[in-house]
Amino acid sequence: METRELAYFLAVAEELHFGRAAERLGMAQPPLSRAIQKLERRLGVRLFDRSSRGVSLTAAGEVLAREAAKVLDAVAAATARTRRAGRADPRLVVALKPGGDGGLLPDILEAYRAHPDAVEVELLLCGVAERARLVRDGTADVAFLHIPYEDLTGFDSEPLRVEGSVAIVPRGHRLAGRAYVRVAELEADPTPLWPRQHADINDPATLMQLVALGRLIAMAPESVTPHLRRDLACVPVLDGTPTTVVLAWPERTRSRALAAFVRTASAVAERLSPAPA
Repeated sequence: METRELAYFLAVAEELHFGRAAERLGMAQPPLSRAIQKLERRLGVRLFDRSSRGVSLTAAGEVLAREAAKVLDAVAAATARTRRAGRADPRLVVALKPGGDGGLLPDILEAYRAHPDAVEVELLLCGVAERARLVRDGTADVAFLHIPYEDLTGFDSEPLRVEGSVAIVPRGHRLAGRAYVRVAELEADPTPLWPRQHADINDPATLMQLVALGRLIAMAPESVTPHLRRDLACVPVLDGTPTTVVLAWPERTRSRALAAFVRTASAVAERLSPAPA
């Protein structure tokens, strides 16, 4: 199968209407219909059920829709990475949310500059849900992610630091002055607890504004504390789920600059890790 055929098929699969799909692709409907019929003959299966009521995917079509999306995403990511690798000024693009580096990034960057395989580092600050996507689509080379909250499917990764959890509350909240809290206390509070509730909120600025307004209590890694707004407070959560800060990058990557960055980050994390009690 050609990527062009997969793009044609996926447009019809998403629109479930040949006319709209053809318009989206900038082509006439008859050649699109012929291309889909040719693809069905080659595969030996029907991909769509066509009736007077409309167009729907068959079981085989649903499988191909999932796989076609993966293939086209992989092709787009490979194109983006190849173009960036061929630039006259090579650079390493690192995606992270504000404060999502476990406090390690300044030391990592300083140590990385001295590495013989180092290139210019471009930092891409983004929302919680965007980091992995930016690596998958080829926009970024590597990202600081957090386990167990992230899906590492298709990634290689290197753990850097394990952090405890804190509850972020308004400064005037009844828990703000406490030495610590437990998860049960947070769940008993009438204010919704993020990310257990409203996990769809992934923009840090929006999240902190909702906390400041008393609409949410947020649980987050303890490294967010130095970056917190003045109208918010952090309280350690004794039994909160530990968070592991990891670097993640696409499997089977062969970039020397990236390998140097990962090795440097691992060495810095080990050097800065707290001494055993």
